[in-house]
Amino acid sequence: MEKKEFKIEGIECEGCVNRIKRVLDSIKNINYYDVSLETETLVIEVKNKEKLDEVVTKINNLGFTLYEK
Repeated sequence: MEKKEFKIEGIECEGCVNRIKRVLDSIKNINYYDVSLETETLVIEVKNKEKLDEVVTKINNLGFTLYEK
């Protein structure tokens, strides 16, 4: 299992949170995630590192930038 915390650059509202959640819900083998508007963070646990790379790519494609904390 891979558990990571990321800073989300560009997240501004609940609409942004919902867009990120929809993408995360579409990716298989995510065990857990939490997207926080207040702290501008994503905490995620995935099955393997390749899934983590997929998550980062898909969220960046939405126009956000993830920085590992």
